[in-house]
Amino acid sequence: MTRQLVIGYGNELRGDDAVGLQVAQTVAAWDLPGVQALALPQLLPELAAILTTVDRAFFVDACAIHDSAAHAAPSLITIAPPDLANSAATMAHTSDPRVLLALTQAVYGRCPEAWLLTIPGNDFALGARLSPLAIQGVQSALEQIRALVAPNAVCTASDPQ
Repeated sequence: MTRQLVIGYGNELRGDDAVGLQVAQTVAAWDLPGVQALALPQLLPELAAILTTVDRAFFVDACAIHDSAAHAAPSLITIAPPDLANSAATMAHTSDPRVLLALTQAVYGRCPEAWLLTIPGNDFALGARLSPLAIQGVQSALEQIRALVAPNAVCTASDPQ
């Protein structure tokens, strides 16, 4: 069985920045065999050890848009580790998922196939709830994740807050 990991990250106190957390929490509630989901405030180097145990990883995060385009949709791209020997990329307390993959490769000699799913948001105010744009993006992201990790499973998504 292919082991898959969904890592949603962001700040639940900053409105739309919580979309990654919302997606990961929902995927975890699906309780699918072979699928693990983590909702975290940030990416940390310690995740490298976990990444070596999976075949596929999906990173879910918010991206800010500066207009109120209701047509903005989540973006899913394949990512790979950069060459750390020829790069200025470093790993500190927070990181780009690509650098985390590079660390995983450098320390453990392997890393999973990986994708970055970004969900658009336009309200990152302290204490704000998810905007209508972010709620729509979470629902779309959950559909994409479900199709990728368990295309034949029946999953029920909870309503984003």
